Amino acid sequence: MAIKKLRMSALILLSALLLSACNPQFNWREIHSNDAPFSVLMPGKADSFSQDIQLAGVTVKMTMTATDVGGLNFAVGSLKLDDVSKTTEVLAAMQNGMIKNIQGRIIKPVSATNAVLEVQGKAGGSDIVMAARFVNRGNWVYQVIVLGPQNKMTPEIIETFMSSFVAN
Repeated sequence: MAIKKLRMSALILLSALLLSACNPQFNWREIHSNDAPFSVLMPGKADSFSQDIQLAGVTVKMTMTATDVGGLNFAVGSLKLDDVSKTTEVLAAMQNGMIKNIQGRIIKPVSATNAVLEVQGKAGGSDIVMAARFVNRGNWVYQVIVLGPQNKMTPEIIETFMSSFVAN
């Protein structure tokens, strides 16, 4: 009798896990940028906009490709540098700017085994978590971020989004 209950509980748990993995809220689709050489999976239709910004004393045109699904924001920022020698400074300025924008503190730094930086911060008065990668390929520089409430930010969502990013 106890074994039947255990099997039934396991079956219910497995069904719940499978149903949550097929959550229609996250309709992952491959996005190819028209402005920069990259592709990424996003969980909804993405929009893009461009703006001139200052990073490390350099004025650049940054394009953001982003979507907001289920209270989580997914975005890829891209820019092309004229002077490749500024790459390290621009990447550092991007990272510091993102952390400062959310009044954040690093909770999981980038390491040899983990390319994703995790930061706790605030947005609109609410506590949030940001997972981010800062990447360069040639003269292209990218920031790949997902941010939102801690309770909505699962390791699977972060992994799907971050591992799908390819700088071409």
